[in-house]
Amino acid sequence: MGGDVTIAILAGLGGMFGWGLADFFAKKAIDEIGDVPALVWGHLLGTALICCLIAIDHLRGGGVALPATGIQWSAVALFGALQALVYLLVYRGFAKGQVALLAPLFASFAGIVALVSVVMGEPMNIWLLFSLLLTFGGVVALNLDPGELRHRRISVTAVPGITEIAIATLLAAAWTLGWNRAVRGNDPLSYAAAMYAFMTITLLAYSCVRRAERKIPRGRTWFSLALVGGCEVVAYVAISWGYGATIHTSIVALVSSAFALPTIVLARIFLHERTGRWRAGASMIIVVGIVLLSVR
Repeated sequence: MGGDVTIAILAGLGGMFGWGLADFFAKKAIDEIGDVPALVWGHLLGTALICCLIAIDHLRGGGVALPATGIQWSAVALFGALQALVYLLVYRGFAKGQVALLAPLFASFAGIVALVSVVMGEPMNIWLLFSLLLTFGGVVALNLDPGELRHRRISVTAVPGITEIAIATLLAAAWTLGWNRAVRGNDPLSYAAAMYAFMTITLLAYSCVRRAERKIPRGRTWFSLALVGGCEVVAYVAISWGYGATIHTSIVALVSSAFALPTIVLARIFLHERTGRWRAGASMIIVVGIVLLSVR
């Protein structure tokens, strides 16, 4: 159990830092070319990178084990399209409503995953349960903005964007639980590459159907987009490895869901954004939770 927990924590940290860094580098790209173009170009570059990794692994004699049957390919394509839909719903929801209320709701998908995993028989003890609850509480608190909620009157029953975020939350939980089963016993790099490619194809198709403006990146924007794609690849490969190599789905899901933490820290260091006591405290709670998981 100890080795499984260590693998789960490392995989979760890979997801946390991968997605957190991707979000940080996406900020500038979105400001320059818009959210949909940044999403599409970032994923195109990420797909190119992960395909290069597959090729390098093959040339070095690694066992590239892509899906072998039509059913497996269909399942991976479905997971890619589903993840793309989650991205689009979250972007649309945040564009419509108050992020201060919507972000914590979306972060709760990891709690749903953890609850379902425990109910389905994931090994658990009091120490792990306490550490997971502490981490989950920190993740939700990190996404809250008490100042914004205090100065704005918000009715939970009539929040713009809450429908999109609620659907995205349920789909993200379903994706995580399903992907956990899909990669078990399979090559995580190959499966992550195939899923990521289908996700990119879905986003590209969406931009074409909606006739979204596809601005051509220039100059340093290419560098930001390359980092977005590269960091996302790290995240997806890490969690795919974790889900396939360990039975502790809840740990991988909850630790990786703390991706806002590195984004906030980098924004404070490089963009001089104020963190505030609330988020600083929430960050410490997450760190303590992860440390407790590791020393269990």
